[in-house]
Amino acid sequence: MPAPYLPLASLSKTPIVITRPQSQAEPLAARLTAMGRDARIFPLLEIQPLADNTQLTACMKGLADYAMVAFVSPNAIDAAFTCLSHWPQGVVAAVVGEGSRLALAKHGVTNETAMVLSPVDAQRTDSETLLEVVDLPALAGKKVLIVRAETGRELLADRLREAGISVDQVAAYSRSAPLLDDQRRQELSQLIDARSDWIITSSEALRYLKEDVQQAAGTSGWERIKQATLIVPHLRIAETAKNIGFEQVILTASGDEALMAAIQSRP
Repeated sequence: MPAPYLPLASLSKTPIVITRPQSQAEPLAARLTAMGRDARIFPLLEIQPLADNTQLTACMKGLADYAMVAFVSPNAIDAAFTCLSHWPQGVVAAVVGEGSRLALAKHGVTNETAMVLSPVDAQRTDSETLLEVVDLPALAGKKVLIVRAETGRELLADRLREAGISVDQVAAYSRSAPLLDDQRRQELSQLIDARSDWIITSSEALRYLKEDVQQAAGTSGWERIKQATLIVPHLRIAETAKNIGFEQVILTASGDEALMAAIQSRP
């Protein structure tokens, strides 16, 4: 049977690899470095603007037509606000995690300026737990917009439609795995050899990590990295990690503060 999730105190002082896209990894790396940690950035996802944002721009201009707008990530929020000057009155904003809530606040959308919905349980922040706080009967017959990447889970849209809600989805950005060139291969091998801990903030990134390791370091590299400690902010990511062979998994609440708390508690 898989090992249980590790208590925070079990962490040791080792290099910590942040696998977020570069621009999102840098602030966390700076904070970890400031507290004396050896923070490394190795992005497992690249976020890119759309080649054509005509549809996104049109949706943002018509935002007042929607009863609720749900953002799947901070990237979706930042991309949307490049086409949006202000948040329309009376429109509910919905997010699935602490990072997205903070991203909305950066653009002036808070509980003081709009109704912002987010999961109550910080240990479980996803479409399922967002739906728990959405008043589905009140939205029946109305329109909801989901702002997302070009691809993603359909659960939120499906559940809303099942409740009699009209749902539009619009892509705000694209994401992909960075090219595994010779430099990244060498860097990845060094991180494996250093017995690093890894901060993994999406299941997609975790799957790309497995692919990269197997390409860069083969079966032996994959067996070695499975002994690493992963720090993850969501139960679904933890379950994905367990399913592909990681046993040292530390589950935190959503957001950078929870990740920092986990790392600060290391001996």
